[in-house]
Amino acid sequence: KELLEMEGNQITLDSLDKGTDNPAFSFQGENRHYEECGGPHSESQEERREGKGRFSSYCRKALQPASKAKHFCKDHAKVLRRVVLGLLGVAYLCYFIAACYLNFQRALALVVITAVVVFFICWKVFQKHCGAKVLLLLRPVGKCFQKSWLWLKWLLWVALLAGLIVWLVLDTGRNPEQLISLGGFCFLVLFLFACSKHHGAVSWRAVFWGLGLEFLLGLFVLRTTPGSQAFQWLGDQVQYFLGYTRAGSSFVFGNTLIEEVFAFQALPIIVFLSCVMSILYYLGVMQWLILKISWLLQISMGTTATETLSVAGNIFVGQTEAPLLIRPYLTDMTLSEIHAVMTGGFSTIAGSVMGAYISFGIDAASLIAASVMAAPCALAMAKLVYPEVEESKFKGKASIRLSCGEEQNILEAASNGAATSVGLVGNIAANLIAFLAVLEFINAALRWFGEMVDIEGLTFQVICSYVLMPVAFLMGADWADSPLVAELLGIKIFLNEFVAYQQLATYKKNRLMGLEEWDGNRKQWISERAESITTFALCGFANLGTIGITLGGLSSMAPERKGDFASVVLRSLLTGMCVSMLNACLAGLLHVPTEVGDCAMFFSTANFSSTSYTMYTCCKQLFASSVLQNGTLSFMGSWAEQAESVLWLKECCAYYNHTSCAG
Repeated sequence: KELLEMEGNQITLDSLDKGTDNPAFSFQGENRHYEECGGPHSESQEERREGKGRFSSYCRKALQPASKAKHFCKDHAKVLRRVVLGLLGVAYLCYFIAACYLNFQRALALVVITAVVVFFICWKVFQKHCGAKVLLLLRPVGKCFQKSWLWLKWLLWVALLAGLIVWLVLDTGRNPEQLISLGGFCFLVLFLFACSKHHGAVSWRAVFWGLGLEFLLGLFVLRTTPGSQAFQWLGDQVQYFLGYTRAGSSFVFGNTLIEEVFAFQALPIIVFLSCVMSILYYLGVMQWLILKISWLLQISMGTTATETLSVAGNIFVGQTEAPLLIRPYLTDMTLSEIHAVMTGGFSTIAGSVMGAYISFGIDAASLIAASVMAAPCALAMAKLVYPEVEESKFKGKASIRLSCGEEQNILEAASNGAATSVGLVGNIAANLIAFLAVLEFINAALRWFGEMVDIEGLTFQVICSYVLMPVAFLMGADWADSPLVAELLGIKIFLNEFVAYQQLATYKKNRLMGLEEWDGNRKQWISERAESITTFALCGFANLGTIGITLGGLSSMAPERKGDFASVVLRSLLTGMCVSMLNACLAGLLHVPTEVGDCAMFFSTANFSSTSYTMYTCCKQLFASSVLQNGTLSFMGSWAEQAESVLWLKECCAYYNHTSCAG
């Protein structure tokens, strides 16, 4: 009976259209007994009822257009949606044509973005309407292909191997030092195989496909003109985009602090990027990107959906954020899958932290390439070190639901992203203070112990430079640069990559400023090749301090698997370190030396008021061609034909030391 009364008292727009008053606001039930007894307010109650009736009538008349409009929109929702989308499409088409007509070169980026979006829209429409028919037509071809796949597979592998050998012979013939990087790459893969948990259960399909995808990505980025230009353009856009951080940080902290204090230069970038990433997650852009990348890795390498999604997510987010994508499935994952998830976190860096490294002056294109290349390599090496020996519940499962945020609108997503970054910024600042202070204390203690036995200048960096020097050399760094590269590797492994990248940025700044390579016995910078190798080698969260972060993050998501997480964390840490080094070996193998331009043309236009790396290189060429005999200065090669060679030599001697300067 009560339910029937509640149903009868429901408020709907239909009842207002029919003229029915809302019973919930009627006072008849409350005052009926009082009016029957002849209460003093019976007449006023009738007047109120008449006034209320007139008010309800006005409300009904006022709401009738809104109600009709609502019903019309509801009945014609599909048509209206198509009309609105069509109008927006026409408006964008007009804008696109106008932009291309006015300046096509300026609108080139817009053309590329539009082409990519149109391609995926057309592909989605094609899959929806014609996908099943095409698959039905191609089924006989697929059956024939499956029958011949056994010998076709071996033929394909032999052709690829032969092509790789021929390419390596031709390519390394011009730069033999690349063979060192190739040897280091092979050594690291064999080392990880020696550390494998189950040698006989290794899935070589996952290993070879992962390494092959890593090599193809590196070849595209570092060797092809479209790839290098695309990633360089992307890096430039990222740097330009990060410049918007200054608008917010200068308002809060002032221009003086931003220009002079490191914390106010780099750390606000993390807040800005965290806010942007949160917005992209709310809009579904990040989920779409992660799904596409994970689909490619899954069908090629044969890995399960859960581990692949997490590793693909690590390209954009950190080691504790990526597992949130697969949080509901963590409890049912095998140890091999958990190991792959951890390895992906140790092998990459978060997009927000990448922005801070770019602000140091680290090459943005190299950082982006290193993060993308690390994903297939991390999966491959994870399956090499900890192969699958259990029956996974997610094998062949294509539909894994991605967890989404709980924000109600885009403003809440932006606010939550900025607020979340506060903890990350505080954590980075606290770690920098603590680690640099601890490093200084360790160096002071080591110097004290060294002085007891007449060893001067003993520091943690010196120890790392000797212990890890062979590793740095195997990655492809020159023997003279290997101690500094090894020092940066030691800082990254035992402290963190933030401090290491800061030191690498100092070396790069010294080189670009054209400082002398050696200041006494101290090397002030490393070569471009060593810089590239080190940039890839440091790109990862694999250091001792992140073990606690990884265990804490995963244990909070699946407390019942805490023991399993702890059992594989050290193995995944080692794998993550080697993945970054494998990327560095590939960078050394594919590195193309920068060609020095016409130094005579450079000197003829230079004002010699300041130094640069180009000036340093050209001065070294001039020094090498000069000959001082019996107080007479002469030049060899093309420099002998330049009338101003002596003048240029004097200018070079003002900044750099050489025996020819004595003349």
